[in-house]
Amino acid sequence: MIKSITIEDFRNHKKQQTKFACLTAYDASLSELMSKAGVELILVGDSLGMVVQGHDSTIPVSMEDLLYHLRCVKRGNLGSHIMADMPFMSYATENLAYDNAMRLMQAGANSVKVEGGEWILKTTELLSQRGIPVCAHLGLTPQSINRLGGYYVQGRDLEDKNRILSEAKQLENAGAEIILLECVPASLAEEISSSLKIPTIGIGAGSATDGQIMVCYDAIGAYSWDDQPQPKFVKNFMNESNSIFEAFEKYVSEVKSSKFPSADHSF
Repeated sequence: MIKSITIEDFRNHKKQQTKFACLTAYDASLSELMSKAGVELILVGDSLGMVVQGHDSTIPVSMEDLLYHLRCVKRGNLGSHIMADMPFMSYATENLAYDNAMRLMQAGANSVKVEGGEWILKTTELLSQRGIPVCAHLGLTPQSINRLGGYYVQGRDLEDKNRILSEAKQLENAGAEIILLECVPASLAEEISSSLKIPTIGIGAGSATDGQIMVCYDAIGAYSWDDQPQPKFVKNFMNESNSIFEAFEKYVSEVKSSKFPSADHSF
């Protein structure tokens, strides 16, 4: 990938009704392969707490952890848009969010991702006004796992569905550039995507979102689910590939052609 991908490119995908592919990355080597394979957005995710550090949640990940992996990804990247997660409690107040988002942008991020609904409206507005693109993460929010009680599909009952839809609209009005929807019914993700002018990214949210994201280790079968059920939305692209690069290319191709995710990978 030669041309640097910007927020405007994702807006154009929305307008042209074309799909874009996203993956997480935590190091220079895989980020370079992703860029070459056509992955337009690389998320330096706090999922590193589970797939790299071996924790049972994302909560132990610190800002220093995130910054370290962000710098590694930046060195390998060849033009993909780099989004960085805001780790647990790194945006507990608006001032803290501003300071930490600044650190992430200075370390190489092109945008930041924040988990939460109505309570992050002011933070989203503040960062947006300061020129920091925000992706708001709705649905299953892993940093809230202790409150949620487990990794369950969100938005199935009418009250929860209406709340998520309302929060998506409010976050768009607050200046969010992208909405990421995790583990929500495909019908809800479709309704949200059609209701917003900004692009949406899905993981376990059906095929109607503008983009799709997966944890890279899931996409290449490098994460073991031996002690827990493999999530429905996970697909191992290495099963039909001869190399990691081919697996990434296949993932991109299937996202862009709407072959992935299929109904088998949706709720």
